[in-house]
Order: sequence, then structure tokens, then C-alpha cells
Amino acid sequence: MIFSDPASVAVVGASDDPAKWGHWLARGALVGHDRRAVHLVNRGGGAVLGRPTVRSLSELDEAPELVVLAVPAAHVPAVVDEALAVGVRGFVGIPSGIDDRVIGRIRESGARLLGPNCLGVFDAATSLHLAWGEFQAGSLGVVSQSGQVGLEIAGFAAASGIGISRFVSVGNQADVTATEALLDLVSHDLTTVVGVYLESFGPGIVAAMSALRAAGKPVVLLTVGSSIAAREAALTHTGALTSSLDVVDAACRRACARRVSTPAALVDLAAVLTSGVPRGVRVGVISDSGGQGAIAADLAVTAGLVVPTLTAVDGLPEGASRRNPIDLAGAGERDLVNYARAVEVLVRGGEVDSVVLSGYFGSYGEDTPSLASAEVGVAERICALARETGVPVVVHSMREGSAAVRALRAGGVPVQHTIERVVAALGDAARFGVLDQRSVRAASGPELSVPAGRMEAGGSPGGDACVSLPGAAAPRRAGRQAERGVREAGRVTGRVEWAASEADQAVHQAERVARKADQAVQQAEQATRKADQAVPYRPGYLAARDLLSFVDFPRAHAVTTAADIEASELRPPFALKADWLAHKSEHGGVELDLTDPVPAFERMRARLGPGTYVLEEMDNRRNTVELIIGARRDHSFGPVVLVGVGGIHAELVRDTTVELAPVTPATAREMLERLTSAPLLSGRRGEPEADVAQLADVIATMSETLAARPDLEEIELNPVRVGPGRVIAVDALVIPARVPEPQQDVLLRLRDCAAR
Repeated sequence: MIFSDPASVAVVGASDDPAKWGHWLARGALVGHDRRAVHLVNRGGGAVLGRPTVRSLSELDEAPELVVLAVPAAHVPAVVDEALAVGVRGFVGIPSGIDDRVIGRIRESGARLLGPNCLGVFDAATSLHLAWGEFQAGSLGVVSQSGQVGLEIAGFAAASGIGISRFVSVGNQADVTATEALLDLVSHDLTTVVGVYLESFGPGIVAAMSALRAAGKPVVLLTVGSSIAAREAALTHTGALTSSLDVVDAACRRACARRVSTPAALVDLAAVLTSGVPRGVRVGVISDSGGQGAIAADLAVTAGLVVPTLTAVDGLPEGASRRNPIDLAGAGERDLVNYARAVEVLVRGGEVDSVVLSGYFGSYGEDTPSLASAEVGVAERICALARETGVPVVVHSMREGSAAVRALRAGGVPVQHTIERVVAALGDAARFGVLDQRSVRAASGPELSVPAGRMEAGGSPGGDACVSLPGAAAPRRAGRQAERGVREAGRVTGRVEWAASEADQAVHQAERVARKADQAVQQAEQATRKADQAVPYRPGYLAARDLLSFVDFPRAHAVTTAADIEASELRPPFALKADWLAHKSEHGGVELDLTDPVPAFERMRARLGPGTYVLEEMDNRRNTVELIIGARRDHSFGPVVLVGVGGIHAELVRDTTVELAPVTPATAREMLERLTSAPLLSGRRGEPEADVAQLADVIATMSETLAARPDLEEIELNPVRVGPGRVIAVDALVIPARVPEPQQDVLLRLRDCAAR
């Protein structure tokens, strides 16, 4: 594959000046010279790093498969034109400011571009080092939109001992996307955990993270941007109550991934996950200090872990406490092996899902050199116990970089210098186990599909184009070996067979695109038929009631005159509402608890003008809880659904939870359970329980409605009064899609083009 194991590379802009990108990239490229042909291009000629250079790509006997653009953006167009002319199929675009027309020429030719404005790519499995900086080989795969953040992550990974298996800086994603780079890691043997930094989310990200988790590779996501400006511009309470990070967290739950806030936290969590995913939230704490053990236990509870009471404690050293946290009480100083004995009791006892060892261990050999060998031996035994039992062990040591600490890290046991980093990472890791257990249950929402394709020349550029999944690894390796054999047999024959292969790939790719376009057209046609059968969108509260027929509303009818009100057969108390206002309270468009609604109607009409008003019976049941249920389209992740405390104070209280839509009733109940106000639904002080089952059905149907209606942007029920036996919405708002999408025409054109 071009961006993983190219047969040949060329660094254009190679330099002997250590301050220039061309120097770092040339030096990195030469690391793999035993595996592939490496060409250095410098327009001045001469030698770089003791290797001869050529002045241009046209001087080479054959076209390199991958070219690194390490020249200023102004020189890129000429280099790209020359490269395409000689048959280059892949580019790594380092500089920013590459003209869109140049990018277009690359894509139109069928070649691929990583970047521009990227740091490069590194692959420990194939000795590919085409990036600025140093990388320690390891097991953490990194995909980063920011090269600098990615490099910081790589530095932390080296310090923690887990290292980097593959590093892809996607930059501006003008062609190769983060989705493609993530899917490439599914079949990357060295990668066991994946770290991602993204500032924006393109199509297929959730499916890619799900595919990685299904392959046994947990994903840790770092992102930024809780957009206050977007919330201020929101047209509904739902939009104002939903930050970008709320939706990202919902996407992570759907994909069984986990979001963190800093590069250090990403690597801390990755280090724990590399050692294994805890099966649950129960943690055993061991310390040689009662104080340190107590601090660790308190932090564990704060991090969402459980510090259970222990019963299986036979084998603990004499004098050690039998409760959790376990205080060795000097047993460690008497015999260092007691540390390993205590760990063994916990990992084999079946009462905890992970173990924290906190305190002085790791310092003995530094302060008393005669103990160094024994301490390393104990560290190795602890590592062996963690591997044998599958119970993760994480160590907080007061000493950084000692021989024992290095032995622990080398054996797969994470070590941190502060207890808060240990416990925070372990708490996040335990949530992966919880997410995995939930994923075994009935899936929430539609199946997440991974589209076909490859992150290489001939693959579909951008969008949802993906790399091969695990089953394709062996054919890909065999293909590379065959290609090299062809080149050895003769360059002319090689070029002929390469061209034939490219043509064959193009035919198959066109067939795949045509099939997918046909499927998409059929889906669009089905959606169109459903939309034709559905209640069409019309503005106003009464129209929203008709559209949202899956939920009960109080009896109501339209009124335009006082005579309409006097003729009504509705029963007091009444609510009077201006049908056309979205936020009625803010504009004086609602009055409640009316016994004689005529005077209120006259006042409201004098203030707001003539129009359609709604006379509605009030829901005056006792023992009800007011909630908000909303759904909207997120620009990155599509439909999302929200539930939380409702009424006019919804934005003040801000007790909400969000999921990607659609959701099942089971997931809707989990959303309700996460609310701080959840106890209100289960009854209090002898009051009856709310009908949570019916409420969950309403939430699920709301999510399905928005997901099935591309003509709608947002739907909101607020408040929804939930009591025993019935769920009643007393206000509703529906907002149409801002920009109609001519999806059908686009798909038909795509299908026709692919067929040609």
C-alpha cells in the first residue's frame, strides 16, 4: 500500500540543513533503504546525507510510488505535474497553501494525497519514516489532524514505554481522510490501541471507530470545541442544550470509544488499555502506606470505580490489612516479594477487575542499590501475574525511570508518577469494559457499515473511501511480493503489468461505485416514498401536533375569534397559545390556568395581532415530572436525540443527555438513568412512579422520526409531562431543513457516471 509500504519513495526538497523539513524527511526515508528504493531530489544536485541526489524526478529510471513534497507551496505545482507525468501514484503534502487546482489534478489522475499541511507518516512495521521528529516503535496507532499534537502524543507514548506502531498526520484532509487512516489500522498487526486527535469529523468516523473496536483495538479520542457561539445561535432549547462535545461523547458511546481532554490523558489511557481492558469497575488497591492507599481509594470512587469489600484474602503477608485498600504495613520492606504476593491474591481472587499498586515500590533499588536486582525481579513477577490472569495492574511509583519502573513498563504494566493519573486512566479504561458489555445487548440504532475501498492509488478519493479490512491483509502482502518480482524481471514488463492491474482495479472500482450508487438510489427512493406518505411539514403548534402523532397532547382546537372560544366544548382550566410562535413564553404568547379564556384572548390578540391561536385543555395531573425531548441534525454526526429536565428553566438547569439517533427504547431508558434528576421518575416520598416505559418509547420514536425525515432539521417537545400511566406533551416545535438536499439527482448522476 502506498502510504504503508511503498516499493519506492522520493523526497523532493531533500536537504543537508538540519533546520529544514527536507533534512528530517530525507533522514527518515533512508531508515527504510534496506526495504525500498529511496531517491533524494534536490534541484541544486550534489549529495545529501552522504547520498547522491537527482535534480528532478524525470532523471530517475522509474517512477517512485510515493513522493514527499518538502518544498515551498509555490514550487509544488511544477513538482506535481512532473510527478504525474512520470507515473507517481501517491503524495505526502507537507506544506500548507497548496493550490486547490493542484489537488484537483492529483485526484483526477487517480493518485492519492496525504495532507496538505501535514507532518507526514510513520509505520514501525515497514520501516517507513516520512515525518518530522523521532518515533519509538510500539503498539499505539495515532491518527492526528494536527501534526504538532500528534508529535506530542508520540513523545508521551515513548516516555510511557508503549511507543508508536503507526502515525498518520492527515492535515487538511484534502484527499486522504481520517476515516481512511483509521480503517487502515484495523488490519495493522502492530497496533493494539488507537489514539485519535480531530478538530472536525467527516463521514464514516463512527463506523471506523466501531470497526477498530470490533477488531479488539480500543479507540481513545482527543478533540476540542465546545461551541458557545453555536449554542447562542440555536433556534430551539435542544440546540442550546447540546454542545459539540455532548455529541462527540454520544458518538464515542455508539462506537465503544472514549474521549479524553489532553494528549497526556490519551497516552495514560492507551497505556492501561495496552495491558488489557478491565472487565468491570471493581478495583483493588495495594499500598505500603495507609495514607496513600486511602487517597487512591477516594480517587477511584471519584473516577467511577468501586472499591469492594474483600473476602478472598488468604495469602496476604502477615500484618497486612485484610480490607480494601490493602495496607502492607511494612511487609514490603521486610520482603519485597510481598508486593507480588499481595497482587497475586487480588488478581486470582475473582473479586476485582483491576489492581492499583501505589507508593514506594520502584524506589527501593534507587535508594538502596543492593535491592535493585530483587526489586526488578518482583516487578517482572507482577507483570507475569497480570499477563496470566488478564487482570490489568497499574502502578503509581514515587520514583520515575528506575530499573524496576522500566521493567514494569517493558512487561506491559503501566506506571505513572502521580496517583491521580493512574486512577483517572483506570477509570476511563473500566468504562470500555462497561461499553463492551452494553454492545453485546441489542444494538441501538442502524448497523454501522464500513464502505469498501483502499487508501491508495485507484481507491475512491476522500469521503467514505476506506482501506481493506483484516481479511485482505494476506492478499495485499502477496500482491506486493508479486509486484517486486515483476520489477526484478524487467522494468518494461513491470510497467505493462502495472498498467493492466491499474485498469483492472479501475473496472472493479467502477463496478463497486455503480453497485453502491444503485443501493443508495433505492434507499433514497424508499425514503422518498416514506416521506410522501408522512405528514408534510407545516409551520405552527397545531401542525406539529399532527406530525408528532406518536405522543399524546391535551385536547385543543384553533381559534381566531372570541366566538370560536365561546363555542368550544373543551373543559377548563385552559391554556391559550399563539400557534405560530416558537418560544411562546418569551413573547407573551401563552397564558395558563384560565377559566374564562376570552379576556386573555383579547389581550393577546391586541398585543400580537390577528392570527391562529390555540385553545387547549391543561394537563393538571399531580405527581408529574416535566422533561424536554428533542432531536436535531448535527453537521458532523447527523441526527441526535436529547432528553433532560424541561420547562422554561431547561437551559438554566442543563440536566440533559444525548445519543446519536435513532435509539432503541432500551437505550432511551439508559439515557433517562444518566440524568441527575432520574430519581424523580421513580417516585419519591410515597408518590407513584412515572411511566418510564412509555416515555422511553416516545424518545425512541422521536429519534426515528427525525432520522427518517431529511426534510426536518429539529423536533422538540417541551415540556413533556410524565406521570403514572401517561406521557403528555404540552408544547411542540418542528423546524424544517434549512437547505433542501437534491440527493436523488446527485445519486442518479453518480450511478450513471460509474456505469459509463
